[in-house]
Amino acid sequence: MPVLFLGHGNPMNAIQKNPFTHMLKELGVNIPTPRLILCISAHWMTQSTWLTHMPKPKTIHDFSGFPQELFNVEYPAPGSPHDAEKIQSLITEASRGSEIRNLSLQLDDHHWGLDHGTWSLLVHMYPQATIPVIQLSLDLSKPPEFHYQLGQHLSVLREQGVLIIGSGNIVHNLRMIKWEENAEPYDWAIEFDQWVKEKILKRDDLSLISDATSSKSGQLSIPTPDHWYPLLYALGASRKTDEIHFDYEAIDHGSIAMRCVRWK
Repeated sequence: MPVLFLGHGNPMNAIQKNPFTHMLKELGVNIPTPRLILCISAHWMTQSTWLTHMPKPKTIHDFSGFPQELFNVEYPAPGSPHDAEKIQSLITEASRGSEIRNLSLQLDDHHWGLDHGTWSLLVHMYPQATIPVIQLSLDLSKPPEFHYQLGQHLSVLREQGVLIIGSGNIVHNLRMIKWEENAEPYDWAIEFDQWVKEKILKRDDLSLISDATSSKSGQLSIPTPDHWYPLLYALGASRKTDEIHFDYEAIDHGSIAMRCVRWK
C-alpha cells in the first residue's frame, strides 16, 4: 500500500465539492483498495499513545461554529479491535531495544472514535464507509524523533493491506487566518511549504525532524506541533525506494497549507 499525508484544512471540505475534494475522490479510486485504514490525525492529542479499539467507532464532531449540515455528517465505518491488538503487539515488540524503547500502546474502547481529521477525508475517498478504520493518537509530550520512529515501525503494515494516512497541515496558523475568498497566502507560508517540498524530494528526513522550526517561516507555520507531527509518521512509514507524488498543492485562507503527499 502507499503512504499518504493529507492536508485536511477546513472541516467544511467534508460537505463541499471543490478541487481538493475531487482529488480525494480520485485518490480513493486510483490507489489499491486497503483492507484497513490507520489514520494519525492532528485532532487526537493524548498523554501516552492510544489506538481506537472499538468495533463501531463514533463520528466525532470536534469543532464549533459551523453549519448544522456539517454536524449531521456521520461516517459509520467499522473499527477492527483484532487489528488494533495486532498493531499494539507489533509496536510493543518492535520498540524493544529501539530509541523508543518499551513503548506500550494503550487501547481505547470508549473515549474517542473518528474525528474530523479522519472522516472529513474518508467521506470523499471511501464514501461507502465499509473499510475498517483505526486511529492512532499523538502523544504531544514526545519529541519529533519519537513520532518519526513510530512511523518507521508502522511501515511493515503496508505489506498487510493497511493504508497509513497522516492527516494534518504543513502550515497551520489559525491566529493569522484570512477568511475572505481566494485570500493571498502569506510569504512565510509559501516559503515554508516550498522548503518542506524540497526536503521531501531530497529525502532529507533529518531536516524535517530537527530543523522545521529553526526559521521564522517555520515558527509561524508550526505554532503548535499537532498538525505537523502526522507528516513525520508518514515520512517514517515511507521508504527510500518509494516514488513521491504531490497530489495537491495549495494554501488556503493565507495560512493553511493543503499540500498532500503520496509515497508508493
